[in-house]
Amino acid sequence: MAKGKRKKPMILKILLILVLLGVISFCGLLAFVCIREGQVPKAAADLPEDYDAVIVLGAQVKPDGEPSVQLGLRLDRAVEVYERKQVPVVVCGAKGKDEPEAEAYTMKRCLEDKGIPGEKILTDPDSFNTEQNLQNAKKLLEAYPEEIRKVIIVSSDYHVPRAMALAEDPGLNASGVGSPCLQEFWIKNHSRESLAWVKYWLKKYLHLSL
Repeated sequence: MAKGKRKKPMILKILLILVLLGVISFCGLLAFVCIREGQVPKAAADLPEDYDAVIVLGAQVKPDGEPSVQLGLRLDRAVEVYERKQVPVVVCGAKGKDEPEAEAYTMKRCLEDKGIPGEKILTDPDSFNTEQNLQNAKKLLEAYPEEIRKVIIVSSDYHVPRAMALAEDPGLNASGVGSPCLQEFWIKNHSRESLAWVKYWLKKYLHLSL
């Protein structure tokens, strides 16, 4: 009986240590995301001028067919980048749950409304995550009649560093520029991005299928 009583505090102590280690690890990941985010240019004027294309990563489209605020901010930043240099623009994103059409189609329509010619916009309506976004964008740009040497990735500021890391895998020479993250979604988006980095490292370095 005494042994059983001694085991319970030991088990609780181990569980507490594991929980604390998990919290510390997560806080470290969150700090990593914030530090990397702080290194991302926040405006088109901060970018080098030697890019040949722009890749805009998708976000939620509302049921009425309008872009979410987060997607709208990405598109506004893409317009700024395009106005600085009129290069082809790739818009990426498949049709998600509760979305009326593929994000790429909504994005193209919005960019046309903002003054970018339709013939300059390439659509990838088949990708469901960042890795697929960049793989499909690379294929579209390889088929483009002009040589594409360097691209600018446009996404939310917290997302750009991982997108740039993923761009290296299919051989894209990429820089990035961020659009602001809505404050009400800051914790949710940064927490998800922290876990997404773990998934990326596990797949890249341990070759796990996740």
